[in-house]
Amino acid sequence: MHQLAQLNVATMKAPLESPVMADFVAALERINALAEQAPGFVWRLKSDSGDATDFRPLGDQVLVNLSVWADVGSLANYVYRGGHVEIMRRRREWFDRMDAGHMVLWWIEAGHIPTVDEAIDRLQRLRAAGPSPWAFSFGAAYGPPGSDAHAAPFRIGAAPSA
Repeated sequence: MHQLAQLNVATMKAPLESPVMADFVAALERINALAEQAPGFVWRLKSDSGDATDFRPLGDQVLVNLSVWADVGSLANYVYRGGHVEIMRRRREWFDRMDAGHMVLWWIEAGHIPTVDEAIDRLQRLRAAGPSPWAFSFGAAYGPPGSDAHAAPFRIGAAPSA
């Protein structure tokens, strides 16, 4: 059985402690709780304090978000159809537009907890080579290994995510 891992990265317009980022920081606990309660949620990266913003492997201004979900549909529903949407709408207030891809998806064996290094490697591979079953995005998703949807990319909503 497989689960879906995802990494997204964002370059902050100002330090996390600054007034520019205040609304984003104020929403983090609520948005993280929504994720953890969402159907299909499995795991998310967080420090002992419960916060993923403590991890800065790509520099002081770059936040990383790493999580595991049951499938592509579960993650897409959380990202695009729930309370997370309000954060997505305001992202340009807090984060710079990135020239390179900022998000990657990939399948893992159920129970595997991806590392930040593993996730960054997948993102770099997607940026360099484009989507493949090894590293993909919502725009060109692949199903889990062994499924009919693993052979060719599909757009979310155009094909089943299983």
